[in-house]
Amino acid sequence: MSSPILSIKGLSRDYDIGDGRTLSVLKGAELEVMPGELVGLVGPSGSGKSSLLHAAGLLEAVTASQLTIAGEDFTKADERRRTAARLEMIGFVYQFHHLLPEYTALGNVAVPQRILGRPVREAEARARELLTLLGLAERLDHLPAQLSGGEQQRVAIARALANKPRLLLADEPTGNLDPATSGQVFEAMKSIVKSQGVAAVIATHNLELARHMDRVVSLSDGLLVPFEP
Repeated sequence: MSSPILSIKGLSRDYDIGDGRTLSVLKGAELEVMPGELVGLVGPSGSGKSSLLHAAGLLEAVTASQLTIAGEDFTKADERRRTAARLEMIGFVYQFHHLLPEYTALGNVAVPQRILGRPVREAEARARELLTLLGLAERLDHLPAQLSGGEQQRVAIARALANKPRLLLADEPTGNLDPATSGQVFEAMKSIVKSQGVAAVIATHNLELARHMDRVVSLSDGLLVPFEP
């Protein structure tokens, strides 16, 4: 039986809100995500969804008894190793695509690979493969301004998957799209996650979208609990 790609145990996160007071948003949360599994993350605004994604993405310091990605323990990793791991092992998709406006779709997906040191030809071949899988074979040379919102978000998904991450973290990835386009983008992302064995955690307020994930968890009083959308 395969091991989880993401394993979090005893995750806590406190914020200083002034006057010597702290706000605890995560209070020992635990989560495991297997290869090829899509886990939906729901909860009201302010419940800690973004804090959990930031912790899983090694974007901020947290307190945890265990935080491993692909078997590597990052509980006490220094910032240099965390930064390298974000580039090598983790893909991020946000509500806003944040594409580089001066680069084509192909160029945007090649950029993170070039940062990792991949040769131009190899980076462009991987970019072309992903964009084709996402239905953008005819849009490779288009700039972001020449693409629809759904197409821009699919480029962002391809960029997140460009370096063959083990873990994909998405924060409201279809939040700015109409329902029909949202469904198309989600299905495209799901197809690649499944075929390439990526573990995915997707934060969303869209319960209809959540129904199509393998399982859904909700943040309640700082803990993760099963949720039936």
